[in-house]
Amino acid sequence: MRKLSCVAPAWWDYTTLDDEIVADAAKLTAEDLPGLSRDGFEVRIYDTIEEFYLAEALEYIDAWRQSKPDAPVGICGPIGPTEQLPLVAKLVNELGIDLGKLGAHFWGMDEWVIGGEAVAPDHPLSFAKADMELCFDRIDAKLAMPAANIHFPVDTADYSASFDSVRCAVMQGGQGEVKHWAFNDPPKREGEWKDAPPPPAEYRKLGTRVVDLHPMTVMQNARTSGGGNVALVPTQALTVGPVETWKAGRVSIWHAGMHDNPFGQRLTALMISKKLPDSAVPMSLLAEHPDVRFSYFRGGIGTCDVEMH
Repeated sequence: MRKLSCVAPAWWDYTTLDDEIVADAAKLTAEDLPGLSRDGFEVRIYDTIEEFYLAEALEYIDAWRQSKPDAPVGICGPIGPTEQLPLVAKLVNELGIDLGKLGAHFWGMDEWVIGGEAVAPDHPLSFAKADMELCFDRIDAKLAMPAANIHFPVDTADYSASFDSVRCAVMQGGQGEVKHWAFNDPPKREGEWKDAPPPPAEYRKLGTRVVDLHPMTVMQNARTSGGGNVALVPTQALTVGPVETWKAGRVSIWHAGMHDNPFGQRLTALMISKKLPDSAVPMSLLAEHPDVRFSYFRGGIGTCDVEMH
């Protein structure tokens, strides 16, 4: 039986991994990371934060420019990071890209759940609210995509089905402290998964759904979005699942150094590079996706050296 999590013993997470994997990840330097690239997995490093977020915003533009009215294309994007979103609107406006004419689409990848229901768009932590205020409401009306082309995972069946009628060129995201993309958190340590986490093939059967959030995820979102007020953060969310993720042409993960720590940024790259998928580390399951790209801001990579603060 694998060891218990040292953070949340009732859950699976990366602290249940073999010590050798952990040690190998901690040894990696910023200079080592590009060497983890292989066929199907690319590592890029940006030297300035400006070019980092500009490159992230340009993924939206590149995806939408592939779209045609009779062959629509979209991008699935995160809240975390968000700094790219105003840049997306600025680029659309300055370049005069008519998103409506192109038939472009967008998927928001997750949303908070309180009392069994998705939060309303006026909730202060609403992801839909952030997407609209930071990006889509800033696009000139004459260039905007129709509201019907903006998808949020409130109606899970319709949301999931839209990935079959519209090609998702890129699923973009960040990486949380529990090593998730979207809110694909590790599962609880219970039932048939009490002694071992679900096999990767089993986890990959999960589609858009309501999830219980690992305590690490709640703490992280309190830190990054709630001013540290843990009680403010919901403990459930709606999330795009592996089923939809594997319909995306590319999965593009952006590490600015604010949502996960230096160790975590190394661990998942190592596991994807070495093809070591483990559902206790959900991001590592991308080792089985045919096209994954990790982009790092050099100033956010940090070190895994032990130092007191």
